[in-house]
Amino acid sequence: MSNLPSPRRIKLPPLKLGEADPEKAIELSVHEGGEGPAIVLCHGFPELAYSWRHQFEPLREAGFRVVVPDQRGYGASDCPDGITAYDIEHLTGDMVGLLDALEIEKAIFVGHDWGGFVAWAMPVLHPERTAGVIGVNTPYLPRTPMPPTQLLGLASGGDPEKIYILWFQEPGVAEAVLDDEPRLVFDRLMRKALPLEEVAAQVAASGGDMNPFRRLAEMPATAEPMLSEEELEFYTRSFQQSGFRGGISWYRNFDRNWERHPNIGTQKIAHPALMITAEWDLALRPEMAADMPSRCDDLETIMIKECGHWTQQEKPEEFNQIMLDWLHKRFK
Repeated sequence: MSNLPSPRRIKLPPLKLGEADPEKAIELSVHEGGEGPAIVLCHGFPELAYSWRHQFEPLREAGFRVVVPDQRGYGASDCPDGITAYDIEHLTGDMVGLLDALEIEKAIFVGHDWGGFVAWAMPVLHPERTAGVIGVNTPYLPRTPMPPTQLLGLASGGDPEKIYILWFQEPGVAEAVLDDEPRLVFDRLMRKALPLEEVAAQVAASGGDMNPFRRLAEMPATAEPMLSEEELEFYTRSFQQSGFRGGISWYRNFDRNWERHPNIGTQKIAHPALMITAEWDLALRPEMAADMPSRCDDLETIMIKECGHWTQQEKPEEFNQIMLDWLHKRFK
């Protein structure tokens, strides 16, 4: 079912964030193996370490030490209480703590979707622990002129529920919907991409609704399933046990991250960087990465054709070849 080795729980050192109250140490469920330069694979929402099942063995066999955690709030890892426990300081702090626990000096961080925000923040907040960055669909975005949820509010046309990030902001609302039907979440969302014109027609038919999470049962299952029955069952069981609160809480820190870290998106990244985009990703369009050379000194960008949002799962062979070619050029 999975090309990942059995996980082990790793206790991270308590985070040192300068808060009045000391942070409690948490444990992450981590798949790890191999020897050589270290690579940490950071998953997105709503995913798991399992989303990298097609990458672990190719990376290990290519001579890398591969580290794949369920990040905080996900899977078998701890799910702390409190919204601010999921801000970018905690998420990147977990990556530093993981390196410390594994006695790794620095690593290449690979991030998809929300994991991409973590990966791009690492060379800004922890440059000495970062060897390089690979962004998967998620670019290193410029700082917005106002808090992100305010900007999205202007784009919502007066109906914030039509934008899933805004719908996610109120604690308890989205969880109440998604926790009841995790199988439907993955059955409807994790499908192979359709051409953008077909997706645009579906969005238009829904009245411009960009929030699939609140209308999953209404979504037509037109695209080809990406997951086998076994894979679908793995995701379903995992989120039946953990729920969606932890992952959704990452979204509730967009404005906090914007306020506390104005250097993210403004500071240039000097580390070697690879940006992999997907032609048919409606949420993270390839053109969003077009101006990244102005923020990255050492950047290569490659687009995967006819690929949607779930890149490393939808087109693993093509994705792996792009990643390995770049890694061998820069780190072997």
